[in-house]
Amino acid sequence: MKIRYFDNAATTKVKKEVVDKMFPYFVESYGNPSSLYTLGRTAKVGIEEARRQVADLIHCDKNEIYFTSGGTESDNTALKGIMYLNKNKGKHIITTKIEHHAILNTCKTLEENGYKVTYLNVDKDGIVNLQELVNAITEDTVLISVMFANNEIGSIQPIKKIGEIAKEKGIIFHTDAVQACGNVKIDVKEMHIDMLSLSGHKMGAPKGIGALYVHKNMEFKNLIDGGHQERDKRAGTENVPGMIGLGEACKIAKNNMENHVNRLKELRDMYFSEVKNQIPDIKINGSMEHRLPGNSNISFKNVNGNELLMKLDEKGICASAGSACSSGSSIPSHVLTAIGLESKYAEGTLRVTFGDENTKEDVEYLVENLAKMIKEIRANL
Repeated sequence: MKIRYFDNAATTKVKKEVVDKMFPYFVESYGNPSSLYTLGRTAKVGIEEARRQVADLIHCDKNEIYFTSGGTESDNTALKGIMYLNKNKGKHIITTKIEHHAILNTCKTLEENGYKVTYLNVDKDGIVNLQELVNAITEDTVLISVMFANNEIGSIQPIKKIGEIAKEKGIIFHTDAVQACGNVKIDVKEMHIDMLSLSGHKMGAPKGIGALYVHKNMEFKNLIDGGHQERDKRAGTENVPGMIGLGEACKIAKNNMENHVNRLKELRDMYFSEVKNQIPDIKINGSMEHRLPGNSNISFKNVNGNELLMKLDEKGICASAGSACSSGSSIPSHVLTAIGLESKYAEGTLRVTFGDENTKEDVEYLVENLAKMIKEIRANL
């Protein structure tokens, strides 16, 4: 049975070009980058080239890029690294109610250690209110962290405007851009972004590699002690093949952005149109105007999301419930709760996220099976 994969927001297939670029660093240029001999220096040169490729994707200097193990570490480093360093200046953070748990649970830890966090509301489309953000700022505010684009409903925040507010108030601005990088054009200077998190496995690179952009004038406290890697900010022998892979993925994303985005939009819009035509009682979640190109999040009234996922899996279809916060749970996610979605819809939420390997035929197969399955599930209520 052919597998049809529609969960690219969870992880992507590693691109062949990325694997090919990584391979020599496993078996040929395998030296430790801290070594002085040629084998080590070759690995070091590869890392710096990858750093430049990551920087080029978001329009910053390569020395503003720090490699990490992924988005979660980048988020932790950004929030804790800034707040711990500036504890005498202030202890207030502003974020949103729909952040990834890498942000929310980091904020929870900070709260347990005496820091104060304001969680901004979002509207029905998952967008923050800029006036509410301004009103939340106090003399104690050190950091604003707002995700670039939501991993569940795909809504893209007004990042440039948030950056302008932060700059005007003299507050550091961090954005979790794990879902946005490779899918949205990002210019950290133009958008007044001070810190940005990204992750390789969301854009055709391997799992276990990511990066944190930090403005050259910004200081932060390192979380890992040890050697002098990553300019004393992230100790530990480098994941050289992973860094090479992330660099190559960023290069591909930069060079192919327009075609990639247009193709995903075409598949997504086809999917939305076919679902609306064939399945009654649905709600599309997230902004239609400001949305990731490959994201669709639809709630089906009076449908059990876990049951639907199992039926889809039997047909070789991989997707995400987008509603349950744990396996077997019918409790709506914090994102769906924040946008005010009714439980009779929220429990039947399906997130479908398209990637480069999906085709129109895949979309037709998905919708055909969805329509049959939902009809069966509703008939058995």
